[in-house]
Amino acid sequence: MAQKSKKPIDMSILFSETSGTLAQIAKKTNSLKILADIVRQSCPDLPAEVWQIANFTQNTLVIEVNSAIWAQRLQFERVKICQQLSLATDHLFTQVTIKVSPYRSKKCYPTPVSDEKIKTQYISSATALQLSEVAASAPKSLKQKLLKLASLADKNRS
Repeated sequence: MAQKSKKPIDMSILFSETSGTLAQIAKKTNSLKILADIVRQSCPDLPAEVWQIANFTQNTLVIEVNSAIWAQRLQFERVKICQQLSLATDHLFTQVTIKVSPYRSKKCYPTPVSDEKIKTQYISSATALQLSEVAASAPKSLKQKLLKLASLADKNRS
């Protein structure tokens, strides 16, 4: 049985091909990055985390924003963005569509790994003093338990 070569195969040819699914995805991704740069230069004061270029179809560029407030802000800049896009793309893109996508800004918080709840026992010094007073007149077994409970107040202070 022949041994396989351990030399890694260069897969960059998949990107450099003019046909194929991966080459088309790479081409569209690069186009979206270029369009995003044009929009970013048109509106430099717009935070990058509130918008993204969603897609482009025919002569329309689709921009997604987190909220209606940012959509309204982009509406004010729509004419400026359209002019810049038209100049940069030789009149390939002449329209801008703004869509609100509120779930885009939703953050996922990781759930705790363990289901165990951390037991924390807090007792104030006033409660500890009252427990000590009750323990003075309690039977021996109960007295030991009350004093042990009252000692938790000392642990919380340190």
